[in-house]
Formats: sequence, structure tokens, C-alpha cells
Amino acid sequence: MHISLTAELESRVKAKVETGLYNNASEVIREALRFMETHEDWIREVKLERLREQLQVGADQLNRGEGISIASKAALDILFDDIQR
Repeated sequence: MHISLTAELESRVKAKVETGLYNNASEVIREALRFMETHEDWIREVKLERLREQLQVGADQLNRGEGISIASKAALDILFDDIQR
């Protein structure tokens, strides 16, 4: 199997190998995958909690009258384009 990593991730994997705790990059990746599997429920809960926090910020803004009214798909497209920039 061949995987591609961003330069930043590749650097992080190399740094882990250089600590001497791992013999090669494959060991680092295997350990990371084992961590993900072991802590999958916890990771999901952390992500859900962050999403809940963000939703609460949005709900609070709406309650303060800070919402934006979107009248058409074109207006929504413009809003998303502005957000992406």
C-alpha cells in the first residue's frame, strides 16, 4: 500500500522516528491507527462537543438578531463564496 502525506504530516512522522521510539514510518502510522481505533468514541464525542459549541454560538447570534436573511439560492451561493474567500 502506498499513501501520500502532506509535507507537514511527513515531517511529523519523521520526527517521531527520530525520537527513537519507532524504527520506521510504518510503525508510527500503525500506532496512530491503533490510537484512533482505541479512542474512536472519545474522538467522536470531542468533535460533537465542538460542533455543539459552534451551533450554540450561531443560535446565540440569531437570538440577538445578528442573522442574515437569504432570499434565494443565488444569494446563498454568494454568501458561501464570500465565506470561502
